[in-house]
Amino acid sequence: MSEKTIVEIQTKVRALILQFQNLKKENEELYAMLEKNEADVRQLRQQLLDKQQEFDAFKAAKLLEVSDGDIQSARERLAKLIRDVNKCIAVLSEQK
Repeated sequence: MSEKTIVEIQTKVRALILQFQNLKKENEELYAMLEKNEADVRQLRQQLLDKQQEFDAFKAAKLLEVSDGDIQSARERLAKLIRDVNKCIAVLSEQK
């Protein structure tokens, strides 16, 4: 091999090493970003779950909330529900 060929090979090897180091650094940065994004997703999922539970509790509380004007209609709905339950019990008792 000639001196010129050896120098060209050394130059190419140095360039490849530099490119490898840059790619390795970029890869590390991307993995760090990925870990941060995964942590953010976990946190957002937990927040979503918390908000869903708060919303479900709110809906349940709203169903039980009865204002003064709604007392009569609430009593009527409750009486209808009781009649429906009694009918279901009667049907089930007949089936035995």
